[in-house]
Amino acid sequence: MPRIMIVPSLAITFLLQSGVWLALLCALVGLAAAYYLIQVIIAQPSGNDRMRQIANAIQEGAKAYLNRQIRTVSIIAIIIFVLLIFVRDFYTALGFLIGAACSLAAGYIGMRVAVISNVRTAQAATSSREGALRAAFNGGAVTGLLVVALSLLSVGLFFLIGENLFGREKAIISLVGLALGASLISVFARLGGGIYTKAADVGADLVGKIESNLEEDDPRNPATIADNVGDNVGDCAGMAADVFETYAVSKIGAILVGFLTLPNSPEAVIYPFLLGGISIIGAILGILYVNLRKADPSRVLIEAVGVSGVISAILYWPATTLLFPATFQAGDSVPTPGRLYLAAVIGLAMTAVIVAITNYFTSMSFSPVRRIARASETGHATNIIAGLAVGQHATALPVVFIALAIMSSYALAGLYGIAVAVTSMLSMAGIIISLDAFGPITDNAGGVAVMSELPKNVRNVTDELDAVGNTMKAVTKGYAIASAGLAALVLFGSYVAELRTHFAQTGRPQLSPVEFSLERPEIIIGLFLGGLLPFVFTAFSMEAVGKAAGAVVKEVRRQLQARPGILDGKDTPEYGACVDIVTKAALREMIVPALLPLAFVVVGACFGYVVLGGLLVGTIVTGLFVAIAMTSGGGAWDNAKKYIEEGNYGGKGSPAHQAAVTGDTVGDPYKDTAGPAINPMIKVANILAILIIPIMFR
Repeated sequence: MPRIMIVPSLAITFLLQSGVWLALLCALVGLAAAYYLIQVIIAQPSGNDRMRQIANAIQEGAKAYLNRQIRTVSIIAIIIFVLLIFVRDFYTALGFLIGAACSLAAGYIGMRVAVISNVRTAQAATSSREGALRAAFNGGAVTGLLVVALSLLSVGLFFLIGENLFGREKAIISLVGLALGASLISVFARLGGGIYTKAADVGADLVGKIESNLEEDDPRNPATIADNVGDNVGDCAGMAADVFETYAVSKIGAILVGFLTLPNSPEAVIYPFLLGGISIIGAILGILYVNLRKADPSRVLIEAVGVSGVISAILYWPATTLLFPATFQAGDSVPTPGRLYLAAVIGLAMTAVIVAITNYFTSMSFSPVRRIARASETGHATNIIAGLAVGQHATALPVVFIALAIMSSYALAGLYGIAVAVTSMLSMAGIIISLDAFGPITDNAGGVAVMSELPKNVRNVTDELDAVGNTMKAVTKGYAIASAGLAALVLFGSYVAELRTHFAQTGRPQLSPVEFSLERPEIIIGLFLGGLLPFVFTAFSMEAVGKAAGAVVKEVRRQLQARPGILDGKDTPEYGACVDIVTKAALREMIVPALLPLAFVVVGACFGYVVLGGLLVGTIVTGLFVAIAMTSGGGAWDNAKKYIEEGNYGGKGSPAHQAAVTGDTVGDPYKDTAGPAINPMIKVANILAILIIPIMFR
C-alpha cells in the first residue's frame, strides 16, 4: 500500500472501531462543560434576602410538583416495563426504563439550574443588560448540554452493552424500547408541565390584569408564585424532556434505518453517533460565543446558532469522507460520501430556515405580531381572529421547506439520506435548547424583580430579555416540531422496513410496494384515524388547561373578596392554595391525553398493518400542521401583548391591552401545552407501532 494511503486507512479503521466511543467522549466533554457552567452560575451573587426568599418559594413549588409527577408517571412506567418483558424481552424493557429515567433526569436537573439562575439574572440586571443576558443564557445552556450529552450517552452505552452481550442486531432492535421510554415520559412531562404553567398563567392574567388591574408578577396576585413555578416545570423541565426524546429518537431512527436498509455498511450505524458528538463541540463553541459577544440580545443568540452550525458543518466533512467508502448501496440508490455530507448539511440548513421563519412570525420586530397588536384596538374578537390567522399562515413556509428537505435528502441517499438530515438537524439541540431555557429564566427573573420591588430600570432589562425569550421559545418549539415531522417520517420508513424483515423471518409473503396504495380503503381508514388523533389529543389538552385555569380564577377571586386588604398590601395572599390547585389538576388531567396515542395505535393494529401504516402517516401530516399553527400563533399573541405594553396602541391598561391579554390567554395553552405536546405524541405512535409488529402481526 502506498504511504499516502496509510493515514486515511488508519482513520477509517479507527472510526469504524471506535466511532461510538469517540462520540461518547464528546458527550462527556458536554457534561463537563455543563458542570463548569453550573459552578459559574452558583458563584454569581444571588441578590438580597427578599429575592432569595422568592426564588426559594418558586424552587420549592417546582420540586414539589416534579416529585409528585415522577411518582405518578413511575407507576405507569413500571406497568409498561413489566408488559414489555412479557411481550418483547428484558433488554428492550430495560431500555424503556433507561429512556424514561434519562428523560426525567434531563428535565429535573434543567429545572433546578433554571431556578438557581433566575434570581442571579435579576441581580445581574441591576448592573447591566449583558450580565443578565449571560446569566440567563448560561443557565439555559446547562439544560441544552445536559439534554444532548445524556441522550448521546444513554443511546451509545445501551447500544455498546447490547452489542457485546447479544450482537448488533439485537442491540439495535432493543433501542426502540429506549425510544419509547423517552417519548412516553416526554408526553407526560410536556402535558403535565404545560397544564400546570398555563393554568396558573391564564388564571393569574384574567383576574390580575383584567379584573384587578395588577401588573405582571404583582405580589398581591395570589397566583403569582404558581405562575412562576409553572415557567420552570413547563418550559424548562417539559421542554428538556421533549427535546431529549426527539434527539434520542432521531438518532435511534437513523441507526435503525441504516441497519435495515444498508445491511452491508456498518458505517451507517456509526455515522449518527459521530454527527451527535461533533455537534456537542459546536454547541459549546456557540455558548462561548454568547459569553464573549456584545450586541443586541436577539442578534447575539441567533448568531450563536449560526456559529454552532458552521462549526458542525466544517467538522462533518472529514468525519463523512473518512468513514464511508467511495460508493455504497443505500436501498435503491448508490450515494457517495459527498452526497451523504450534503444530506447532513441540509439538516443544518433546515435548522436555520425554521429558526428564521418562526422568528418572523413571533418576533415583535415583524408585521405578523404587529398586525395582531393593531387588531386589538377594535376589540377582543378581532385580536383572536388575527392571532388564529397568523398561526395558520405560519404553517405554509415550514411545510414547504420540510418537503424540499425530504425530496433533496432522499434524492441524495434514499431513506438513509432523510435519516441523516434529521439527525444533523437534531444534533443542533444543544444550542437550540439553550435558547429555549433562556426564556423562562428571564421571565422568572422579571417576577423576582417585581416581587422584590427592585428599581424600574431592572424590570425594563428583564422585560426586554423576556420578550426576546418569548421569541426564542417559539423558535425552539418550531424547530422541535419541524424536526419531529422529519423524524416521524424516518420512523415510518423504519416501520415498513421492520415489517419486511418480520415477514421474511416468519415466512409470510413479501411486502409489496403497492401494500400502502391510496387505492386501498384500509389506507384511507388509517389516514382518517391518524388525522383525528392530534385533534382529539389537543382537545383534551386545551380542556385540561381551561378547567384548571377556571379553578385558579375562582380561588384568586375568593381570596381577593374574602381579604380585601390584599390589594392594599395589608394582607399577604395564600400563594400555596393556587400552587396546590394547579399541581393536582396537572397530574390528574395529563393521564388521558398522554395515553391516547397508545390506544389509537393498538386499535389501528387490530385492523391490520395497512391500517396502522395509514394511521401513522395521518398522524404525522395533521399533527405537523396543528402543532406549527398552535405554537406560532401562541407566540405571536404573547408578543403582541408585550408590544402594546411597550406603549403602542394605548399601552398598558388600554382597551387594546385588555384585548391583547385575552388573546395571550388563548394563545398560552396553544403554544405551551397542546401544540408542543403533539411532537412527542407523534413519535410515541410511530415507535409503539414498530414495537408491536412481532406481537400483533404474527
